[in-house]
Amino acid sequence: MQNRVFQLLVDNNAGVLSRISGLFSRRGYNIESITAGVTADPRYTRITIVASGDEEILDQIEKQVAKLIDVRDIRELKPEKSVYRELCLIKVRSTPEKRQGVIAVADIFRAKIIDVNFDSLIIELTGNQSKIEAFISLLQDYEILEIARTGIAGLSRGTDDVIFLE
Repeated sequence: MQNRVFQLLVDNNAGVLSRISGLFSRRGYNIESITAGVTADPRYTRITIVASGDEEILDQIEKQVAKLIDVRDIRELKPEKSVYRELCLIKVRSTPEKRQGVIAVADIFRAKIIDVNFDSLIIELTGNQSKIEAFISLLQDYEILEIARTGIAGLSRGTDDVIFLE
């Protein structure tokens, strides 16, 4: 099993995300993460999907998604030619005595403390998946109460792969 990151440009229409996720569901394909947002041109939405499977399944996913009516473009974002980021919010139990330890770990990763309560902190961290996983593993000495992750958003490097739709 391997992961592949697909970037889609789709028409910004109601139901497009549902149709794409429905294709995955009907065919039994696995989605590791999915993010969507309007592009600089409000007529289009950029969707980033991380899918897992063997080489044959991942090739089939790309072909099947490309056939959907609202999909204008699909391409793989190769790790060496792209930039990936993910946002993670982590709520950690933190008594006043342990708070400095949590803050010190957050500082090492350039994470931000975005909420402080008497018994907890919420930390915001942006980075690639391995950075987020490393941060979470260092917090295992503390009680993690909740985690919310956005999934990967990505763009290809440079201007060669920029798509202009008319």
